Amino acid sequence: MVLAKQVPDTRNVGKDAMTPEGTVNRAALPAIFNPEDLNALEQALRLKEQNPGSTVGVLTMGPPRAGEIIRQGLFRGADTGWLLTDRLFAGADTLATSYALATAIKKIGDVDIVIGGRQAIDGDTAQVGPQVAQKLGLNQVTYAEEILKIENNIATIRRHIDGGVETVEVPLPCVITVNGSAAPCRPCNAKLVMKYKYAMCPLEVDVNTEAGRRNSELSAERPYLKLNQWSVADVDGDPEQCGLSGSPTKVKTVQNIVFQAKESKTLTASDADVEGLIKELLDEKIIG
Repeated sequence: MVLAKQVPDTRNVGKDAMTPEGTVNRAALPAIFNPEDLNALEQALRLKEQNPGSTVGVLTMGPPRAGEIIRQGLFRGADTGWLLTDRLFAGADTLATSYALATAIKKIGDVDIVIGGRQAIDGDTAQVGPQVAQKLGLNQVTYAEEILKIENNIATIRRHIDGGVETVEVPLPCVITVNGSAAPCRPCNAKLVMKYKYAMCPLEVDVNTEAGRRNSELSAERPYLKLNQWSVADVDGDPEQCGLSGSPTKVKTVQNIVFQAKESKTLTASDADVEGLIKELLDEKIIG
């Protein structure tokens, strides 16, 4: 199972990036596949190739348009996906997000490995993966760079640590979070794009668009074009632990800050210049 998130492109944060309630205004920002989740997807697809008979599913939570994340997974070789979408999921912090994902994984069942990116670029907390592991009662490995092998129900993983790397073993089932320094995800496969380009979650289907009409026409004879879509009730979730209700973290504001140099000085390597710089930094309370 790959945990993936559709995130706002943080390179395009503007004045409308936040709602009055202090949540991200996703409709005002371009949406992309969270970069480190793509690294996680690549590790999952490699495991699928190394272990015949295994399957890869993509689990994401978001508004209906987040179904695009599942399609992007299918285009690259995933077998199926689930979208958690419900107004009760909206505004979730890491605690509420991990609760929703964990309840969905329990409902899916029979999951040997849960893989996700280390963190999402819209929050940078690196908390969701470990919290999912805790809620499921599973072993976890963080900062993974490569899943080397699965043998005798034990995963061997190389992980990045301060000052180097280490190789660890963990019994299955487990949760693994993957760094951006891991192998980049493979490109979309042309045949899979043609197969799944009209795949949609029910809430995405708009018969006023060509894609929506094609989905309606083809989904009866091609069931794989109807993607899985679950609400809070579908995963037997507690509404009080979902979305804003289950989120103790509140974001006050998000800003796009551009640093600009107002003035510059050229210093030599002389003792006098260095001492003068240190004195200026101390006087301005920048250091000390």
